[in-house]
Amino acid sequence: MSQINLLPLTQDIETRAVLKKLAKAHQALAELKGVVAGIPNQSILISTLSLQEAKDSSAIENIITTHDDLYRSDSIARHFVTVAAKEVHNYATALRNGFEQVKRTGLLSNNDILEIQACIEESRAGFRKLPGTALKNGLTGATVYTPPQHPDEIIALMTNLERFINEDDLCDWDALTKMAVIHHQFESIHPFYDGNGRTGRIINILYLVQHGLLGSPVLYLSRYINQNKADYYRLLQATRDTGNWEDWLLYMLDGVEQTSRQTTELTIGIVALMQRHKHTLREQLPKVYSQELINNLFRHPYTKIEFVTSDLQITRKTAAKYLDEAVRIGLLSKHKLGKDNYYLNDALYELLLNVNARPGTPT
Repeated sequence: MSQINLLPLTQDIETRAVLKKLAKAHQALAELKGVVAGIPNQSILISTLSLQEAKDSSAIENIITTHDDLYRSDSIARHFVTVAAKEVHNYATALRNGFEQVKRTGLLSNNDILEIQACIEESRAGFRKLPGTALKNGLTGATVYTPPQHPDEIIALMTNLERFINEDDLCDWDALTKMAVIHHQFESIHPFYDGNGRTGRIINILYLVQHGLLGSPVLYLSRYINQNKADYYRLLQATRDTGNWEDWLLYMLDGVEQTSRQTTELTIGIVALMQRHKHTLREQLPKVYSQELINNLFRHPYTKIEFVTSDLQITRKTAAKYLDEAVRIGLLSKHKLGKDNYYLNDALYELLLNVNARPGTPT
């Protein structure tokens, strides 16, 4: 069993290479924050992109779902097309709830972390109390890493981590360096029976929000990790084995830089698409047009009559008419699943699909 050091570490881990990469990561992150800040209704982005983050974070744990299953599910009504879609929606809900809590309090406490994991797993088992947890190689079954086993040690390490997250004067490292160290420490403590990876990736985003580096939880970091999964697990363990932090920090900072640029591009694309839809709807269907309807079509890539009825406070008959008219002029396409009709914002769907399919580019 590896010995986990308390934070902050005594060694100086911000090497020259790390400092250079920090500058690039901050520049890309600041650009993303600025672009998102210019959007009047950021809740649309949070709704759409939190599902993308949830989908990719869950895929790292081999919880695989399709965009179709994801968007046809309704987390409010607790109606899910598949079990995997339900798990992804639980993750997105945990992310959004955590965001609201951090914005409200300015803190990210162990109680918040427990709530996040409970929402993901739909279980309140809390921190591990029983021994026997080990991380194994999926192919060989060999034990790769054994985290702390005693509940007292887990609580002591999580209490130390909580202090490190919330007390900035403990250490003068850059906030992005701290985020990478916090993620490594959390995954090494492995405090839960299940859901550690997904909880840890939500902590990444919330820490950036807590420190003002993001205004909304839209950074698409899990996609980078999913596309570079072998390196992620290799570097987690190599850092434990050697105590050399440089490669891990460069990996995480590269992820922040790449995904910031990709999410900036995606956000600009979504805003441009909203403007085109707005213009088309106002020109061709002036009696149907409203900003609330545009917001609905972008909050739910697959929308349905119930969503429009709720968002616009109109009758089912009027909502159905509005959606069918949008289909007639080519803004949406209509699909039937069981008894329900779904209305797909094809252009938005394609935009999200294409970004998701594009591999990360090494820098």
